[in-house]
Amino acid sequence: MALRLGDTAPDFTAETSEGKISFHEWLGDSWGLLFSHPADYTPVCTTELGTTAKLKEEFEKRNVKVVALSVDDVESHQGWIKDINETQNTTVNFPIIADPKREVSTLYDMIHPNADNSLTVRSVFIIDPAKKIKLIITYPASTGRNFDELLRVIDSLQLTANYSVATPANWRHGEDVVIAPAITDAEIPAKFPKGHKVIKPYLRTTPQPNL
Repeated sequence: MALRLGDTAPDFTAETSEGKISFHEWLGDSWGLLFSHPADYTPVCTTELGTTAKLKEEFEKRNVKVVALSVDDVESHQGWIKDINETQNTTVNFPIIADPKREVSTLYDMIHPNADNSLTVRSVFIIDPAKKIKLIITYPASTGRNFDELLRVIDSLQLTANYSVATPANWRHGEDVVIAPAITDAEIPAKFPKGHKVIKPYLRTTPQPNL
């Protein structure tokens, strides 16, 4: 059965390019970003993994651990990492799960037979410290992921987990947010002392509360 938002991210033990990990234990109290790749030595994936490595500090300051997955084995991963480092002018600094038996891929429903019956699609899972799945995005194999968008979503998820707000379309860190409908007008001054704007009774905005 396909995973849905709010489900507990399935735990697993797997070999990776940085040794064996038990997923939940490896995550610890961090957020997690798990993303899959159709195969090693594929062009779009090479650019994605290089981009991820360059964003190491951005993920760290958000307390996010990153782990990739490909259906090839660890030896193949190690050779591919050399190519990624060379062509993308970076150093891969996160584990890549080896999944030659498609066990993790199946657990996370990463193989879509109508797209390809053996290779994983470009799945992305963002997982919170309670091990709950907070976001799922699936891209076709031909389209590389937008990592700026993934960081934007993480910012939104972490903000809205701690405050009674939502983020509007195209929101970026530092911009105004929407006050949750469950908050009454009378409660707003205490909860949002920076002030607020009423656009419609159901659409009220306030400066980002954690800045």
